[in-house]
Amino acid sequence: MVIMEKHYLIAEVADMLNVSKDTLRRWDQSGKLHSVRHPMNNYRVYRARDLKQFELLGLELELNERFEAQKEVAPKQRYNVMELFAGAGGLALGLEKAGLRCTVLNEFNKDACNTLRLNRPQWQVVEGDVQNMDFAPYAGTIDVLTGGFPCQAFSFAGKRLGFEDARGTLFYEFARAVKEVQPLICVGENVRGLLAHEGGQTLKGMVDVLDELGYDVVPPKVLKAINYGVPQKRERLLIVGLKRGEGLNFHWPEVADVIYNLKDALKAGPLYDCDVPKSQGQAYPTSKKTIMDLVPPGGYWRDLPVELQKSYMKGSFFLTGGKTGMARRISWDEPSLTLTCAPAQKQTERCHPEETRPFTVREYARIQTFPDAWQFTGSMTAQYAQIGNAVPVNLAFAVGLELVRTLNEYVTQNKAAKVAFKVKKKMAASQ
Repeated sequence: MVIMEKHYLIAEVADMLNVSKDTLRRWDQSGKLHSVRHPMNNYRVYRARDLKQFELLGLELELNERFEAQKEVAPKQRYNVMELFAGAGGLALGLEKAGLRCTVLNEFNKDACNTLRLNRPQWQVVEGDVQNMDFAPYAGTIDVLTGGFPCQAFSFAGKRLGFEDARGTLFYEFARAVKEVQPLICVGENVRGLLAHEGGQTLKGMVDVLDELGYDVVPPKVLKAINYGVPQKRERLLIVGLKRGEGLNFHWPEVADVIYNLKDALKAGPLYDCDVPKSQGQAYPTSKKTIMDLVPPGGYWRDLPVELQKSYMKGSFFLTGGKTGMARRISWDEPSLTLTCAPAQKQTERCHPEETRPFTVREYARIQTFPDAWQFTGSMTAQYAQIGNAVPVNLAFAVGLELVRTLNEYVTQNKAAKVAFKVKKKMAASQ
């Protein structure tokens, strides 16, 4: 675990100080306000201590207090969730941890469905193709509808994509559920690559569809899992739609000032009260193990002798880019790189820091912040795939707390409005 000093992006500081980004760059060159490289992602950022000269002394404390305060949120009444493309339950489990009630989950993969049923017999798991699902019975009963639909290109008939234009995609099924169920909030989850998919037109089309269905979409945002109690450099794109006319007000969760590392995931400490349980795990073939034996903790293919680099990387050796995830051995004091669905596949290795092997199934689960009690069904390969595809539980928990806060505020406003209406009606009757 690393206690991180608060850092701010150039755009954030520009807003705080009411100056342009160009002005900040000039200040950097002149020495008036220096930026630094962030220790985790190498972005250009500003340290909280360097902003004190601008009377922003209380800002860091204020943000930390807001992060801690959001964890105290509890639902004022029962809030029901429907999830499509539920997988092995990472998102649902995080939302449940935040106090939301997962009432129905749809998933196509039989092993993932069995995992959900094994761990939560009370959840209604609808196994099968989402295209065959009837949403009519749930109309008006769901507060939050979520779904990690796969990214698929749309056929653009014009400048603006409509609901019917999305037919044939799994996003269409998500949108169909939104249209028929009419939740107060809908949450779409996807990979970062959706931002650039089809030049950004796919994401724009999704926003257009939700807008057509009567939902105001919060500007989509990529959330970095390491900022929300996850010992992994994973990123997920969130799309949040708020039912128009209901006065809903959603804020993205505040980031934590603690970054957890691999040691926090696999050893007893702040995340878990015991070392990771023993479990099955894949092994490297002899040829790969011979290569990975030569890579030090925190190292990757560049740490190999040059001739071995060329032999292992083949044509990739001559391509540009760091390719730092290839032949990578994670060190104890850093977060894991994003887990893949197959831990031993070529050129996306995530090797254990001390033993020359991939992470085991339970190690995978811990890096995704699943509790040890959460069991996975199916073959070992199927279990790895379920975990690798999941939304990290702690990331989902952070988002879930903000959903609860939004719904609590909505409930409070509605109760106040009803009281005011009754008072007004009573006064009118007495006149």
